[in-house]
Amino acid sequence: MTGGVVRGSDVSVARGRAAGGGTGPAAAAGARQERLAGAVREVARVRRAGRARGTAVRVGLAVAVAAALCVSVAYGDLVVPARDVLAALLGGGDAGSRFVVVELRLPRALIGLLVGAAFGLAGSVFQTLLRNPLASPDVIGVSSGASAAAVLASAGFGVSGYGLSASALSGAVLAAAAIYGLAWRRGVAGQRLVLVGIGVGAALSAVVSHLLTSSDLSVAQDALAWLTGSLNGRSWEQAWPLLVALAVLVPLTFLAARTLPALELGDDTAAGLGARVESGRRALLGCAVLLVGVATAAAGPVAFVAFVAPPIARRLSPRQGAALLPAALAGALIVLVADFAAQHLLGSTQYPVGVVTSVVGAPYLLWLLARANRVGRGG
Repeated sequence: MTGGVVRGSDVSVARGRAAGGGTGPAAAAGARQERLAGAVREVARVRRAGRARGTAVRVGLAVAVAAALCVSVAYGDLVVPARDVLAALLGGGDAGSRFVVVELRLPRALIGLLVGAAFGLAGSVFQTLLRNPLASPDVIGVSSGASAAAVLASAGFGVSGYGLSASALSGAVLAAAAIYGLAWRRGVAGQRLVLVGIGVGAALSAVVSHLLTSSDLSVAQDALAWLTGSLNGRSWEQAWPLLVALAVLVPLTFLAARTLPALELGDDTAAGLGARVESGRRALLGCAVLLVGVATAAAGPVAFVAFVAPPIARRLSPRQGAALLPAALAGALIVLVADFAAQHLLGSTQYPVGVVTSVVGAPYLLWLLARANRVGRGG
């Protein structure tokens, strides 16, 4: 203020000081706190959006699986209206519709759903735990072990029914144990386990080929149909054991997966965070192997479901990592849609479901290998 005249800059400074502003340390601290609060709000917003998208993905996949299941039990040589399907599932409706829906079609569709969910969940565990998109049970030899044991039991000893299923489960477990043991070098690296698994799988495939070529024609045909992966002729006799097995294995897998976020970071980091690396890895691999074994025992080695379902789930999910539930739902949806296509969309001949999943999965495998080669990575 000079000569009774108040300058505009003096007024601005006075107002800033009156409002608690200024350019001193207090103002800088306030600005930092405001930026920090803004960052916290942004992180919270992103997390809310991620949770909302994750919920939407899971709900959407569940609705799609339910719709595919309903279409599978409603459509066929005799088309059952949706109203009659619902009535039959609730125990009502006429005897004819109830027999077609509940006794003929529902067991096959339910086994397809459960088998796809088991393969999808197991594939997600393998790929996430080993940090390799090629680490699928049908690529690294686990399914080959189940196939070799089942063909040996069928062609060599005439085993069928539950004995054949038990042989497939035992073969998957033994093959996984052999792969794990051969890959052990003061721990198990994902890349080494994949390479050992591919070698063991190739050897087991050679065993299967020898058994098929040295067996009677009828036995070889039956074994080949099973090796393709098929839901033809499935009934409640195969559905109930699979349902009971998955009722135990799925919760155990999600329980063991509590250590998976730490294991994704690598062994050293996981150990630094206090995770029990080897015991956690063995528990997860054991659950995944048993899931593959019971699914293969129920429907044969349905190819590429465990290989394709996890990448689909990860692309849909809001974050990278193990999308276990979306992978299980994606696997169930893949098998249900593939089985419907194999029955009704490929002409008058009904194909095994494994034919359709192979048609989808084989090009994806080639694309993945070509992409990994372009970027200089082995998967």
